[in-house]
Amino acid sequence: MSSELRLKKLRGSGGFIMATVNDDQQRKGNLGGPDLFLAPVGRLDSEKISKYYCNTCEKEYEGSPKIEYENPNEIVAENLVLLEKGQYVCTTCGSVLAEYRNFSKPDETASVGAAIPVSSTNSVTPPQPTQSFELQEQPKASTSVKTFSSITGLGVYDTEARKVGIVKEMGIQPDQSSIVLVVTRNDGTDVTIKWDDIKKIGEIVLLGGSLENNLKCKCGYTNSQGSKFCESCGNKLK
Repeated sequence: MSSELRLKKLRGSGGFIMATVNDDQQRKGNLGGPDLFLAPVGRLDSEKISKYYCNTCEKEYEGSPKIEYENPNEIVAENLVLLEKGQYVCTTCGSVLAEYRNFSKPDETASVGAAIPVSSTNSVTPPQPTQSFELQEQPKASTSVKTFSSITGLGVYDTEARKVGIVKEMGIQPDQSSIVLVVTRNDGTDVTIKWDDIKKIGEIVLLGGSLENNLKCKCGYTNSQGSKFCESCGNKLK
């Protein structure tokens, strides 16, 4: 694969940057549409950034925004370690242009297991990963899902190998009993997926079934496939 650098626009939730990126970085930033996104790329060398645009200032600036990051080395799920988290910040107003997360799997032969709530204070010695995941921080928690960790940006595929959406955030149900992924479907609508309905997480998220079989009650609870009544409040499902 060519390592030639190309000037590209990479978007974030609060603006965009113009930077020279190589083929691998461009591949990471491509989530399947016409735009490239900064979050999956992770931390870029500030010298590679020629200018940026801040949505809050509504202004373009020459040079690089401030890049703030830390290395928590925190276990966020079974066989998944948060190595680095950071954000691109406007040097004028302090608004966040984009956020990212860099994960690794200590055991490449094993799959990712149950997520560990953010209240857990687990840290590890940095592993020597052969594969990493550079991901975006979650948006603010909604009324129906409390977020605590994110694998934003991964493509979601069903058992028929069809891409059905992109991971928006990871969270837990209001009753704290079930871990879910919030997925933005191809039509732009959001749906929650129970952790138990996920077959595998790697370069992509592979579901154990179809998005259409995940039933969400008006109370916000995501029920198991085939449920006719909400497992949380007892309301009849549509």
